[in-house]
Amino acid sequence: MEYACAKLGRVFLLMFSDRDILHKELADFARRKRLKSAVMVFLGAMRKGTLVTGPRKPRIPPVPNRMAFAGGWEVLGIGTVFTNTQGPQIHIHSAMGKKARALTGCVRNDSSVFLVAEAVVFELSGIRATKQVDPRTGINLLHILSAHA
Repeated sequence: MEYACAKLGRVFLLMFSDRDILHKELADFARRKRLKSAVMVFLGAMRKGTLVTGPRKPRIPPVPNRMAFAGGWEVLGIGTVFTNTQGPQIHIHSAMGKKARALTGCVRNDSSVFLVAEAVVFELSGIRATKQVDPRTGINLLHILSAHA
């Protein structure tokens, strides 16, 4: 395990509108505000998109199990933002429900908001961390570049 001790920086309240692409809006916002490291919580509804609901089999590198959803789902989730040379890397996990169905997984880039979603973004300061694709797993993993107690 690696760790770093961060301080709380700026705190932002965001409201997403119907049909906003969640990842795109977050990445654009992170660029505008020059966010390097952040964590967020959100709630609202998603119109359609894709979730990764774990690997098909527990092997490395994993083959993702993708599930499409559509039709407006209630959602709550948590995510991180870590910037690398390619820009903000958004990683969101959520639980969502519609009628008696529930899904939990990693929200993919094509997912859009239904009606409204709200988020609180907490900037992490005093640390250096990034996301880079790990050659062994093929996954965009967190790399802590400076660790402070």
